[in-house]
Amino acid sequence: MTDRPELLAPAGSPQCVTAAVRAGADAVYLGTRAFNARRGAENFDDEALQQAIRYCRLHGVKVHITLNTLVSDAELPQAKEVIRHVCALGADVLILQDLGLAALAKRCAPDLARHASTQMSVQTRAGLALLRDLGYCRAVLPRELTKEEIRALRESTDLELEVFIHGAQCMCVSGQCFMSAMLGSRSGNRGLCAQPCRLPFSADDSLRYDLSLKDLSLMDRLQELSGLGIDSFKIEGRMKRPEYVAAAVTYAKKAMAGERDAATADALRAVFSRQGFTSGYYDDLRGREMFGVRTKEDVTAASGKVFSALAQLYEKERADVPVSFRLKVRAGEPPALQASARGETVTVCGDEPPEPAREKPLTEDGLIRRLQKCGGTAFAPEEIAVTLDDGLIVPASEINALRRAALERLEHALSSVKAKNFTDVQIFKSDSDLEKTSSGTAAHGRADARTPKFRLRLESPAQIPQDLTDVENLYFPLECEEKLVEKVQNCLIPLGLELPRGIFGGEERLERLLRRAKENGIRIALCSTLDAVALAKKHGFEIHGGFGLHCFNSLTAEVLEEAFGVKSITLSPELTLQQALALRTSVPRGLIGYGRLPLMLTRNCPIRNVTDCGSCKRSRFLTDRKGLRFPVRCRFGCAEVLNAYPIWLADRMRELRGLDFLTFSFTDEPRQTVDAVLAAYRSGRPATGDFTRGLYYRGVE
Repeated sequence: MTDRPELLAPAGSPQCVTAAVRAGADAVYLGTRAFNARRGAENFDDEALQQAIRYCRLHGVKVHITLNTLVSDAELPQAKEVIRHVCALGADVLILQDLGLAALAKRCAPDLARHASTQMSVQTRAGLALLRDLGYCRAVLPRELTKEEIRALRESTDLELEVFIHGAQCMCVSGQCFMSAMLGSRSGNRGLCAQPCRLPFSADDSLRYDLSLKDLSLMDRLQELSGLGIDSFKIEGRMKRPEYVAAAVTYAKKAMAGERDAATADALRAVFSRQGFTSGYYDDLRGREMFGVRTKEDVTAASGKVFSALAQLYEKERADVPVSFRLKVRAGEPPALQASARGETVTVCGDEPPEPAREKPLTEDGLIRRLQKCGGTAFAPEEIAVTLDDGLIVPASEINALRRAALERLEHALSSVKAKNFTDVQIFKSDSDLEKTSSGTAAHGRADARTPKFRLRLESPAQIPQDLTDVENLYFPLECEEKLVEKVQNCLIPLGLELPRGIFGGEERLERLLRRAKENGIRIALCSTLDAVALAKKHGFEIHGGFGLHCFNSLTAEVLEEAFGVKSITLSPELTLQQALALRTSVPRGLIGYGRLPLMLTRNCPIRNVTDCGSCKRSRFLTDRKGLRFPVRCRFGCAEVLNAYPIWLADRMRELRGLDFLTFSFTDEPRQTVDAVLAAYRSGRPATGDFTRGLYYRGVE
């Protein structure tokens, strides 16, 4: 924890780096051309990245590199080269989502700080402890947390905590969204979200925008957040213009000092807002007031006049590097100027000794005035000492030239690359290490691959099918555990409990449920977030990894097995079938084979825009502009928006050989439908209604 929070600014382009630094940011975060969550921004090629880091280093500004997307096995070598390049340029931080890529970064770049992206969805004390054990030094918290929940997390950990203070906020909890991927193959987990949630999705068929939230702003709460012990204030906006960056940084700096700048606040809203801003999550005031869209009035407010005014915030170089001068003008010696700043010292000398003065000799005050003229540079003169013999003269142009030369050398020294160590490690285990299990050998093309077994995720015991042939696990929501024990005591199929993905302030309640389940003899937990993994591990459950853990590559599977002891893994639904079958792992792995994939996890239920929870009866839908209906189901204080169509692969079972299991996700289907679906998969029948193949054949960008 720091005395004063870091102010972290977005930089989607070189111009935004300049704007952030000159407006006074303490750090910037930016991405290369690959593997970052804003691939639609201009971003940075090798040369631009080097220049950006040098400029930031000159001003003492840290550089955080975003490698916060999922990476496939085929992409891991390229991702490792990005890490090598980042180390060579001396960046300060990697922001990471992918567990496998993070593990690779830890091995090959141990001196590079690792921050857990908000895409990792960590919301609990147990989750933060898990991140700490994995070697992260900071966690970027979800935007959905309340003030009191942030306070509780701060009191529970010595990890650095980073909080978003301004900018766009998604309807979905970061890292748990599949909507853009499923609807158009543009994955938010791969940095190419198409923002379909900003289109009409209405809870009452009105074509209203019930998935579009206003932008977040906690600008007027920064002193309060600072008092909570937050280490970094993060501004969202790598897709936005440099004027926005400059305005947001300027406003935040003044707010941190307790100043209210109404003019900049108005300009910031004019530059970009969606019918204003909201602090609803922070204030625990969720509801209709948090929703908003980009209106015509919002667009016209961002006039050229506003942008021109804000451009003045960063048009001049920021003189924020204190420099000390030592000038010697001695008879018989060329003048020598020493300049020092932030531990670096340079010395430059003139060509000829000074001449005797015929009229007005040099004075100490006159030389000091010459050295104070550092305008247009990053330097602000601080201490100036002059050693001057009497009766000498040096042309003003020569003193000016010495000052310019000294500052140029000092700038070069301060901005020079300070490379971090990089070790060229092997990415994957050897094939021989993977040939110990059937799943490992199947991934390498064996012809005797088995047909996958079935695992059923059910809402209630009433859905348990009559025919349990080929069924090896049954999972139920953790909350129905008490009802479960009463009704399935004699079931011969192993039972597991699915932990919720949205926990937030419900950690203590969830732990009570886990303890009771353990007392009643249940030993298996299906976990789709790191929070769930941490809590299940804490209470001694056998952990089965769910789809929300984003097992997108073999290194993530390795982390899940070796660090968490996961006994099986439901792979990422964004993998193609070919990628899934080729994944290297010794752990049984499977895919979601049937069901409506949860597209969004949200803490602000969109159905509450038209009705209250008592009238909902958990049977509501969102309707999009094409008339498709997306079921909404509430659980543990959050809501899930499900896909309009279920995944159906029954007629592709031959192509699924090599997987260990298929997970069937049933929601409101009655037992008769569960039996019918399983029978269709056993016999390989095609679907009889609307369905989707998911992303298993088309993949994601």
